[in-house]
Amino acid sequence: RAGLPLGPRLYGGGTEKMDYNLVPTTVFTPLEYGCIGMSEELAVETYGADNVEVYQSFFKPLEWTVNHEEHNGVAHREDNSCYSKLITNLADNERVVGFHYVGPNAGEVTQGFAVAMKMGATKADFDGTVGIHPTISEEFTQLSVTKRSGVDAAKKGC
Repeated sequence: RAGLPLGPRLYGGGTEKMDYNLVPTTVFTPLEYGCIGMSEELAVETYGADNVEVYQSFFKPLEWTVNHEEHNGVAHREDNSCYSKLITNLADNERVVGFHYVGPNAGEVTQGFAVAMKMGATKADFDGTVGIHPTISEEFTQLSVTKRSGVDAAKKGC
C-alpha cells in the first residue's frame, strides 16, 4: 500500500502520503494474533491510566465446540483459549485506540475492524453494531467486562 502514493509523489506532483496509524497487522502462527493501533501500555502512556478503559474476553469459538480433538488424552483446543480486547480513550468519547485478538482467522477478523477504527469508531459504535452469529467478530460487538472491574472475563457458552 505504501508504494501507491509514492510514485505520484515522486514523479507526478502528488501530495498523498502513506498513513501508518492504525495499520492492521496479523501474525500467522498456529493460534493467530491480530492487532490494530495502540497496545494497552502505549495507551496508558499516551492518555494516562484514568483515561484508558480495556474491554476483554477469553472465549472458545463456536466452531471449536464440535471439534473434540485430543492429543495424548488432552483436549487440543481448550475452553477460553482465544482472547479479544478493545482499548478505549475515555477522554475522547471512548474512541477505540487499540484492537487485539488471538484466535483463528485473525487476518480476516482484524481487517474489517481497521476501517471502523480509521473512521474514529467508539465503543458505542461497536456496541451498536449487530454481530453476525455465530462468528468470532461478533465477540467485539459484545465486549462488556473491563479489566479494571476485576470481573472474570472468561466466557461461559456462546
